[in-house]
Amino acid sequence: MTDIDCNICQKWLHGYLDNELDTVIATLVTEHMASYAGCRRRYEEMKTLKADTKENAPYHNAPADLVQNIFANLKASVQPELSLWEKLRKGFVPAFSTTALAVAILLYMAPPSNDGWVDEVVSEHTRSLMAAHLTDVASSDKHTVKPWFTGKLDFSPPVYDFAAQGYTLLGGRLDYLQHQTTAGLSYQHGKHIINAFIMPAAESDSEPQKLSRRGYNIISWQQNHMRYILISDLNMGELTTLSQLLQKEV
Repeated sequence: MTDIDCNICQKWLHGYLDNELDTVIATLVTEHMASYAGCRRRYEEMKTLKADTKENAPYHNAPADLVQNIFANLKASVQPELSLWEKLRKGFVPAFSTTALAVAILLYMAPPSNDGWVDEVVSEHTRSLMAAHLTDVASSDKHTVKPWFTGKLDFSPPVYDFAAQGYTLLGGRLDYLQHQTTAGLSYQHGKHIINAFIMPAAESDSEPQKLSRRGYNIISWQQNHMRYILISDLNMGELTTLSQLLQKEV
């Protein structure tokens, strides 16, 4: 696949960060960043800024009278029986534009989703598959993978192979989620790839949370001050089996 230069890569980074690029272009950007540390560092800075803004930017509820006026204007603007000339003569078009702007402001001031981490996990999983970069250290031997993380993380991630149960360890890599460097482990079950993200957590334990996003199943839980996130296109039942195997070990 043809490489791109740094100028083009950095022009595409915003779309890449927001998952707005098509698969071919996104793959070009991923492959370019794997070779050029400057572009990769710029992407990480943008990613951190986006996450910090979402988490720390002040949000304010719109005043009740503003909300009431917006929806009143929307209701008044719905007049499909008017001709274009009548809409122009009655000032419908500028009024509607003003209303649309007000709605946009209202949406902007709405509190952010509390599951932003899900989008991060889906993005990291998708990129690892597109760029064929599942591992920095490729091995099914936990005694090879676990020591590889030493010195690269400020914690020691648990590493297990469950090949006997049908979940083969492929290796490990470094990722970045929720403002911190994260351990990533890759498993294979049949033809399905599973990414397991592991990071420290302030809370001790929490029950597994199961959800689906953009065609992937996700299981997240906290155990012994560590957070575990599994993601795959594997069905939820088989993904749950892997999560249970991990929970028994750790």
